[in-house]
Amino acid sequence: MSFTLPDLPYAHDALAEHGMSRETMEYHHDIHHKAYVDNGNKLIAGTEWEGKPVEEIVKGTYQAGAVAQNGIFNNASQHWNHTQFWEMMGPGKPGMPGELEKALTEAFGSVDKFKEEFAAAGAGQFGSGWAWLVKDTDGSLKVTKTENGVNPLCFGQTALLGCDVWEHSYYIDFRNKRPAYLQNFLENLVNWENVASRM
Repeated sequence: MSFTLPDLPYAHDALAEHGMSRETMEYHHDIHHKAYVDNGNKLIAGTEWEGKPVEEIVKGTYQAGAVAQNGIFNNASQHWNHTQFWEMMGPGKPGMPGELEKALTEAFGSVDKFKEEFAAAGAGQFGSGWAWLVKDTDGSLKVTKTENGVNPLCFGQTALLGCDVWEHSYYIDFRNKRPAYLQNFLENLVNWENVASRM
């Protein structure tokens, strides 16, 4: 199957009042994500990966410890990352389901402590990358960060929440204030019901 750019699950301006502008969404989804889709399709054409699910491609092309990943991995992983990212956000500011609040409290001490650790991971990621809340292979919840397009699939983990800390995700709205972007993401943009559904 070829990569397909998914529609946003909400209007381009649906998150604007919560700190992610229509302009950001148009650049991020319509240009950046589309480029990963288009480039990925070109790169997998005629290879063993053509027709394979994106998750299989990500896991099959990841090279642990590689300074720069190959083009197929980079585009496939960023396509997967962004597809999850759109779903992990929403305009309605839904409350956090009780089971998720309980799990975060058990794992981190409190929801606030989780948010602190998640924001610190994103702010501390040097250069481009992602901050994640994952369910690890042993079932425990952990906060991680990854460089560039690397994601939890590469380590056998389940991604519960991810935040894009590439500059194209926040520079229009927050300029160089990545910590403020992360704080706003956690307080105003996360669809906690979606996060809970991934557990």
